[in-house]
Amino acid sequence: MRKIRKFSNTDAELVAQLIAKTMRTTNIKDYSSEFIENDLQALKANDLIERAKQFHCYVIENSDDKQIVGVGSIGPFWGSQTESSLFNIFVDPDYQGQGLGRVIINTLEMDDYFLRASRIEIPASKTALTFYKKMGYDFKNGIDEVDSEELYRLEKFNF
Repeated sequence: MRKIRKFSNTDAELVAQLIAKTMRTTNIKDYSSEFIENDLQALKANDLIERAKQFHCYVIENSDDKQIVGVGSIGPFWGSQTESSLFNIFVDPDYQGQGLGRVIINTLEMDDYFLRASRIEIPASKTALTFYKKMGYDFKNGIDEVDSEELYRLEKFNF
């Protein structure tokens, strides 16, 4: 049994470990080790605590052992009141393919930041592109190539 709940600062170290494990295990298929390690420099526990001040962050944990197996965040798109963005959506590689990513997206899409927004953007990794497309997100402005950060810019309109 698993439950989804709001992120707490005491989760930061475990979430940072989850993100690192996921990037080094799953995203390594699409990105170099150097790229991943560089990205991870901005995804340490303290960085996550700082981001949680601006975003709503959720974690999925196992009810029995309290292990965090998924994470996702939503916040304003560059301070906008009418646009939001999804960030840092990761599922532990040992739990991928069990619908946890869908649970995270569904939770984020019930959050106030989503409900108030007319447009939601995701900076999507190459690894997660197919998943986000299945969840109804499409290429921003029809651009189906990665940007200078090696990410796709996806969006969904919320009417």
